[in-house]
Amino acid sequence: MEKITVSVIKADIGGFPGHCGVSPAVMERVKEHLAKEGTFLVDYHVTSVGDDINLIMTHRLGVDHPKVHELAWNAFVEGTKVAKELKLYGAGQDLLSDAFSGNVKGMGPGVAEMEFVERASEPIIVFMADKTEPGAWNLPLYRMFADPMTNPGLVIDAKMHKGFTFEVHDLIEEKRILLNCPEEQYDLLMFIGAWGRYVIKAVYSRELNDIAASSSTQRLSLIAGRYVGKDDPTMVVRCQSGLPSVGEALEPFAFPHLVGGWMRGSHCGPLMPCSVADASTARFDGPPRVVALGFQLSNGKLIGPRDLFDNRSFDRARAIANEIADYMRRHGPFEPHRLPMDEMEYTTMPSIMKRLGDRWEPIEGGAPAKVPAVVGAAEAAPDVD
Repeated sequence: MEKITVSVIKADIGGFPGHCGVSPAVMERVKEHLAKEGTFLVDYHVTSVGDDINLIMTHRLGVDHPKVHELAWNAFVEGTKVAKELKLYGAGQDLLSDAFSGNVKGMGPGVAEMEFVERASEPIIVFMADKTEPGAWNLPLYRMFADPMTNPGLVIDAKMHKGFTFEVHDLIEEKRILLNCPEEQYDLLMFIGAWGRYVIKAVYSRELNDIAASSSTQRLSLIAGRYVGKDDPTMVVRCQSGLPSVGEALEPFAFPHLVGGWMRGSHCGPLMPCSVADASTARFDGPPRVVALGFQLSNGKLIGPRDLFDNRSFDRARAIANEIADYMRRHGPFEPHRLPMDEMEYTTMPSIMKRLGDRWEPIEGGAPAKVPAVVGAAEAAPDVD
């Protein structure tokens, strides 16, 4: 049978205002480009989360196809033109190159793709996040595919008893490893708990011998060598019939776990499940958001979407996220609210450290410490009774 490919490609090409949301004019230009140039697509849906535009596309060209990636790139270029005309903040910030070179990977936009034979019933969920990084998916994916306390299907469904294989990427060393669960569960947890470096790229069903989930793992700062905005990842999860049910795939997000990102990409905060309507950020440019759109595939057509977090059953998760946000914010510039120093490497922190570098001196054997004069200070005023 002919395979279908689901490609989700996202980019931040200008916020409105600041980093809060997307301008309707930019969204309209992107949609116009896909409608005009995407005639080879089976179907598509354009949406936004915070200041990120997500292109959800189906086609039969396979993953990493230059034609699909170029379509997305050019749509973002067209949207950037509007963003610049409107003087939007960070216009084109995720487009790290002046020209397309065959594949958007390594060029800024995030990519999550999977190719498979469409089953008799093929429900999928597209998860999209804002103000966070790819490691934000580690805990939810683990709970979906390896934790029977979250996913009872691992116990009840015989098709899930063989477990799943996790493809984990080391973003620093640019290596990957495949780990089988449940037997290598502890090994998996050793790595994915360090979500700033090790991220789950994909999950495969050992029973079905097929892909079950795919995520974007691009780290913008590692590509650009400087801070250019947070990565704001996306992922696609297939559901039902030997895979997590829709409800089991959503359940991990009832717990708003801490993720890296938030303000200036430099703080830990709760990942809040939101509807599309509530996905624009506000408080402290956050908190980090996640949206879940459910589709039913029918011969490659995207039937939907259903806004899955637009549901009162997630009200408690949002309330808890706000409580966590209150608690974390009270730490101000102190860790663990502010990210650890190794995660601050690509922010403005290095420029501050460079400016003060000559003032560091050895603790042992140095001259007595002297309080530095205040630059530009006026002469001391006389004592007044």
